[in-house]
Amino acid sequence: MPAADTVLTGARVRTLDPARPEARAVAVLGGEVVAVGDEADVRDWRGPGTEVVDLAGATLTPGLTDAHSHPVWGIEMATGTDLSAVTDLDGLRAALRTAPRRAGRGPGGWILGYGLDHNAFGGRPVDKALIEDALDGAPAFLRLYDGHSALASGAALAAAGITGPRAFAQRSEIVCDAAGRPTGHLVEHAAMDLVGSLVPKPSYTERRGRLTRLLSDMAATGLTGAHVMDLGDGDVPALLATVEYEGDLPLRLNLAPWCMPGAGPDDLAELVEAQLLGGRHWRVGGVKFFMDGTVEGGTAWLEHADCHGQGTDAFWPDPHAYAAAVRVLDAAGVRTATHAIGDAAVRHVLDTVASLGAQARTRHRIEHIETVPDDQLERFAELGVIASMQPPHTAYTRADHSDEWSKRLGEERAGHAWRCRDLRDAGAVLALGSDWPIAHYDARQVLAVARSPRGAASAGTPAWTGAALTGLMALEGMTSHAALAAGEAAVAGRIAPGCRADLTAFALDPVDAPADELAEAPVRLTMSGGRITHHGPVA
Repeated sequence: MPAADTVLTGARVRTLDPARPEARAVAVLGGEVVAVGDEADVRDWRGPGTEVVDLAGATLTPGLTDAHSHPVWGIEMATGTDLSAVTDLDGLRAALRTAPRRAGRGPGGWILGYGLDHNAFGGRPVDKALIEDALDGAPAFLRLYDGHSALASGAALAAAGITGPRAFAQRSEIVCDAAGRPTGHLVEHAAMDLVGSLVPKPSYTERRGRLTRLLSDMAATGLTGAHVMDLGDGDVPALLATVEYEGDLPLRLNLAPWCMPGAGPDDLAELVEAQLLGGRHWRVGGVKFFMDGTVEGGTAWLEHADCHGQGTDAFWPDPHAYAAAVRVLDAAGVRTATHAIGDAAVRHVLDTVASLGAQARTRHRIEHIETVPDDQLERFAELGVIASMQPPHTAYTRADHSDEWSKRLGEERAGHAWRCRDLRDAGAVLALGSDWPIAHYDARQVLAVARSPRGAASAGTPAWTGAALTGLMALEGMTSHAALAAGEAAVAGRIAPGCRADLTAFALDPVDAPADELAEAPVRLTMSGGRITHHGPVA
């Protein structure tokens, strides 16, 4: 018997393996779990070179996976001043007056910001006129928290040559006033890119350094992997390969490039071919679609218009073209993930998967699902469609429904927000994530908020209990169910011989501990593929 590389002892092991749900020790060799059991069961795996780690009563679980994140693209998004703490217009103007300026294409001295909450505008339309006095004529590009909209200053619009509305091949809008003048509010990717392409970007070297630091910080919260819902710019595979040439990625990354409206046969063939790309700890595995945008931006595809009379159009101008593209990828064995926030968007994706046949089970997933009617809940399990949701997004809403998300949807739909528990109770596979940089990447907070949702999804909301998960459900959402969502259930998401050695050790039990304690619980150890990527204090 060869000696193990690492033996972990002194733990309560929650394996999530039905064959042996609990254990006390684990042996790891060559990046895989080779033994699980009591201390005596792993004793013979020790050798002169074995690293023995006493977890001193910690709870060891399968490694946590963020099922929806943007760690590479997010580095570009999260550039400039962090505006996430801004709560009103006075605070926004104050932050902009002291914001640093960065040189870039076009006029110099750009002011960049990210994480701006729609609620900071106090119900007013998003308009550059509200911030121009704080900019002193500088071009500014401020990303709103949802990642689907931005506010550009007059100088920034001029640099991009934007003087009025434009037509786009996908659902996007340059918002204009009654006289046809741009307000600076840019909605969805195509409109945002007109200005976003001009702003200063982090250098290649800066991105590489920020990526490794970010992934190490993620590992310190217990994350061993992430489902990356983009492939960023064309150089991302080269960037990841460079990082691995110089060392190791702290997290295992599974990336899904985008398929946008207008994609033709050649584009789909390229997406299929891209599935061959990968390295030691990263791979391309799937394709990301958008069926709609966001509720706050008025671009979520709803069965009935929102309270502003918006939300009745899909992101794909021809939804049937979306279904045809999914059909091509499914025939090639490619997994898909579709952004669908509104009820009409969710229904269309479910209908599309229903048309594919039984072989499509657990191959396709829906991201976000912020509002879904009762008659669609059981279809997730019936069709084998993965539900992928981000509990931290509930922090942008309020229990009294005074937030922009709730006001847009109206009382009835806002009263059925983030139906995580309802989907689980209906038999759906439910994968959980953060959507960083939209919300913080801390895996402990994802687990905690899944059990104690905030805002419109909180248990304090009258007659609403359909969001909160049990401790075990939350843990499964970032382990066994996340593995199912990536097609890796045979090798990940549980602690059993033959599975990857992706492991997370908490100072307390993430299933039984109170949610507020879990949110700040020390992480004793994180192991990704047999490599210890974080080693916290024992006590």
